[in-house]
Amino acid sequence: MIQTFRMLRAAALAGVAALGVAAVALALSGCGSRSGLVEGARATTVALQPSPEQLWPAWYTNDARRDGAMASGQAEPPVPLADGPKVPKEGLRGLDPMEILKADPRGRSLARLPMIDRPGRPGIRPPVLHDLTGHDGSPELIIAADVESRRTVVIVYTARAGRIVPVLYTSGTRMAVEAVGTDLVTRGAADDGAEQAVRYRWDGVRLSTVSNVKTYKNLPKQDPDTAGTPGPARSGAAGTPRGAS
Repeated sequence: MIQTFRMLRAAALAGVAALGVAAVALALSGCGSRSGLVEGARATTVALQPSPEQLWPAWYTNDARRDGAMASGQAEPPVPLADGPKVPKEGLRGLDPMEILKADPRGRSLARLPMIDRPGRPGIRPPVLHDLTGHDGSPELIIAADVESRRTVVIVYTARAGRIVPVLYTSGTRMAVEAVGTDLVTRGAADDGAEQAVRYRWDGVRLSTVSNVKTYKNLPKQDPDTAGTPGPARSGAAGTPRGAS
């Protein structure tokens, strides 16, 4: 009788052990399923980030980057040019950029400048077509004009329902400009000596500022006894928001 009891007890313990092993195996199988880590499965493709594309390489020099850039703030929602030419089927690429400037009250004074193909004198840089909205595949028109005061004015136009709409107006001193995917980036320096990068992105209405980063390099060290918290930026300093169309 005692031996029979021992045999039944051993069989029961073996059953419990087998049940525990099965539970662990099931748990491991469930974890693998939830994590998606299955042997031999294809890894998820990683999307590559767009690289910066210099829109006017000849103006993209160390001197230009040191001279400064000014961010553009937001004002009233942009409206179509009242006297602008009608946009043809091929979009803004089918229009004369100078005619667009003449129809724009804020760009009309720039139309008197000559076209230039290199830095060094006032004029309008070669206009650039680049998709900055990303919603219809039709590129926007980017115009940059270097004026006599050494400042650069950048205006971006888009087409909407057959009409021309200015969606960005910004200025700075001999700005360097680049496109990163559908974003527009201006680079320069603030009055406090920092390197500044202002990034604009389409928000469905205009190109609005999404980042305004200052990087401080090689600044003179301050005396620990006299160093304090930097004060507010001076009026008119690079990076001070201005009105945008």
